[in-house]
Amino acid sequence: MPEHEPLHTPAPVQVRTYKPSDRDVVQRLFKEGLLAGQIQKDDTGSDIDHIEHAYFQDERNHLWVADLDGQVLGMIGVLQGKGHTGEIRRLRVQKDHQGNGIASRLVEVAVEHCQHHGYLKVVFDTRFEPQCDPGLLVGMFERVGFQHTRTKNMGSKDLHEFYLDLYRQPEPQPNHTLPK
Repeated sequence: MPEHEPLHTPAPVQVRTYKPSDRDVVQRLFKEGLLAGQIQKDDTGSDIDHIEHAYFQDERNHLWVADLDGQVLGMIGVLQGKGHTGEIRRLRVQKDHQGNGIASRLVEVAVEHCQHHGYLKVVFDTRFEPQCDPGLLVGMFERVGFQHTRTKNMGSKDLHEFYLDLYRQPEPQPNHTLPK
């Protein structure tokens, strides 16, 4: 057997709605993903301090986690932005599980949620860790339909901004239902 083949097929990651019992892991994922280890001046982090209020008071907002056999490996949220804009927030995947399609699955679920709730566009920004291949990550976002709109330098890291126009795109035919 070649070295690169897995000995077993890993169980699929389930994307599900955040539960209060996920709070500690979500807060840890949030802190691990901070740009330069600090909250940016335009981001208070209050949505993570008040998850139920931020993500569950309005059905257009939501927070999901990626769960593998009861272990939370990642997260993503959607908050209503200006007008009919959904803002993807807090896309995080534990470092030792990155590159396994978890981020892609989280983004797909968030975009489906935005379509279901009538958003006309979706925006988000992200930074890439030095060990990541930005081309692969941008490619993943582009496969979902996002366009890379600009890059801003934020100290020692670049912040990449993305945009998805749902108004002009036909609604995709998902092969699954949205997690509740």
